[in-house]
Amino acid sequence: MKEKLEALRQEAIAQLNDVADVQTLNDLRVKYLGKKGALTEILRGMGALSAEERPLIGQVANDVRGAIEGLIESKQQAFQKAETEQRLQAEKVDVTLPGRKMTQGGTHPLNKVIQEIEEIFIGMGYHIAEGPEVETDYYNFEALNLPKNHPARDMQDTFYITEELLMRTQTSPVQIRTMESMQGKVPVKIICPGKVYRRDDDDATHSFQFYQIEGLVIGENIRMSDLKGTLLQFVREMFGPNTQIRLRPSFFPFTEPSAEVDVTCARCGGSGCRVCKHTGWLEILGCGMVHPEVLRKGGYDPEVHSGFAFGMGPDRITMLKYGIDDIRHFYGGDVAFLKQFARM
Repeated sequence: MKEKLEALRQEAIAQLNDVADVQTLNDLRVKYLGKKGALTEILRGMGALSAEERPLIGQVANDVRGAIEGLIESKQQAFQKAETEQRLQAEKVDVTLPGRKMTQGGTHPLNKVIQEIEEIFIGMGYHIAEGPEVETDYYNFEALNLPKNHPARDMQDTFYITEELLMRTQTSPVQIRTMESMQGKVPVKIICPGKVYRRDDDDATHSFQFYQIEGLVIGENIRMSDLKGTLLQFVREMFGPNTQIRLRPSFFPFTEPSAEVDVTCARCGGSGCRVCKHTGWLEILGCGMVHPEVLRKGGYDPEVHSGFAFGMGPDRITMLKYGIDDIRHFYGGDVAFLKQFARM
């Protein structure tokens, strides 16, 4: 048996020295050291040996196994080293080439203005409230004093999912939901930013989707003068300390009295230019005192509480602030357009 083991050693070493690839090496490992390999076959005859021979033959067998395993391991490492060197040669980097400049992004101008508006009102003690974009007819219209078939609904035609579910046309539903959650408690002082939808044809100043920020204040003895003072503070922080406002009578079903708010043109300072059509004024938002019926729908007694509300379009304010002439730039994904605002 000792002669067989020595012959196996010589045979295995000879074949392993000639191995040229990993697959052949693995095949030889199985051939000599596997469960059905040549070494195992020889060792099955150990039972026929005497007690004195077994330790000696066992030692020889271990030496043979060690020699074969050592050579296989050496070959394996050599193949791995060669593979690594080959990969390094194929994947090497020419460090003399100039590096690629990393593109630095920035905040979208529309998001920048929305954040700025939020920060202004947070500084005045307002809280941000949000609500679903898919709304019920009740919260989007009826609770805001717009019953079914009311003619004012025509100005807010939207996308209906069912007769009672629709894409919200304004963020005013968030005001009603907030009023209900407050259960008649005061003060209420919120702004409601978010995306809204209306069935408009896309052009330079209209989009079927756009952003809106509305505000609501409810308390005791809230007056129109409080509303005017709040808006004046807002526009001066937004457009500059010399900005003035004017309120023009208007109509909104959810406020009474209602007004449109103009600001002095940020381009010409009120002297008149092409942007303001030489009037010196630019319309930016609508506002008014909360209608008594809306207060009742929200759980407040109009004999005890009063409030004001306002709504503005950040899209329009952004266009005025940065001199952008087409609302479609905001949603087109034009990188060249967005790069202008990356470092502002």
